[in-house]
Amino acid sequence: MEPKLANLGSSLPVPIVQELTREKLATVPPRYVRPDQHQQRLLSPLSSSFSQIPVIDMQKLSDIYTMDSELQVLHNACQEWGFFQLINHGVDCAVVEKMKMEIQEFFNLPIEEKNKFRQKEGDLQGYGQAFVVSEEQKLDWGDIFYTVTSPTYLRKPHLIPKLPSTFRDAIEVYASELQILSMKILKLMTKALNMKVEEIETLFAEGMQSMRMNYYPPCPQPELVTGLCPHSDAVGLTILLQVNEMEGLQIKKDGVWIPVSPLPNAFVINVGDILEIVTNGAYRSIEHRATVNSKKERLSIATFLSPNQDGHLGPTASLVTPQTPAKFKTIGMIEYAKGLISRQLDGKSYVDLMRI
Repeated sequence: MEPKLANLGSSLPVPIVQELTREKLATVPPRYVRPDQHQQRLLSPLSSSFSQIPVIDMQKLSDIYTMDSELQVLHNACQEWGFFQLINHGVDCAVVEKMKMEIQEFFNLPIEEKNKFRQKEGDLQGYGQAFVVSEEQKLDWGDIFYTVTSPTYLRKPHLIPKLPSTFRDAIEVYASELQILSMKILKLMTKALNMKVEEIETLFAEGMQSMRMNYYPPCPQPELVTGLCPHSDAVGLTILLQVNEMEGLQIKKDGVWIPVSPLPNAFVINVGDILEIVTNGAYRSIEHRATVNSKKERLSIATFLSPNQDGHLGPTASLVTPQTPAKFKTIGMIEYAKGLISRQLDGKSYVDLMRI
């Protein structure tokens, strides 16, 4: 018998924002209003030479003459920023474009079609929203389609297998390409940190990959809402693809929100909480959020890599020494995941709970 994904929890059902916007609202419903978010300092992209996240060139990392210097750039990016853009990443452009087109077509389907993929009670996978744990909490101005892509036995039979065949095929190819890319990036990080490569392989090679496809509709009062509230990703590694030309991702650095302008044919990569724990704090996960606008929808897809569920999570042995003692507890992956899903997204509050 194949193992099944432990029931980690679920999210309460909430309205589909894309449908709300069809009502041509003049004002935002109170449950979406987050005035506190927009009183925080925002850095203009023109105001500083440091206003753009680092760019890493994958080609330079495979060239004997440029590898060491580019590895240092990667190391600094993970230490100082927790975010970087990856160019020349080796994923076929046609695969990426196909995935973009299929996501747009999915969110353009009539609501009756999309509802066939709605999250079921007690489950996070599907079409809807995530991290809604109370009837009082504020909501994000966005809808998601979330699915586990590998290992394949963790997939839900009513999701990927039932999608339009072109979308299903696009997911298969894209997921497999990003699995390969994720492991390449993680292995480069282990090299930069002088970790043993087996430590990362044991954790992630048979790990869990999942995708969160995001749709942020235009909003009549964008300054009052968040598309996705400030949080750090609770996973190992996130690879974000901007699907259309609308920007909205912002990261928090030194107390200031910095807008990210995705480069053409690049991925935006970020360190997740799990990687911060595994590297014993050497690499840091960073708070980020998504904003919306009044003119046009924004679409993105985040692909997450996490350790396999059977494992344990804690600082890796080669990075714990008498000089650098463990900064985080070691707990089972299932316990970690259940704890996460039972909470609202709230900055880095979850990884802070893991600190010793």
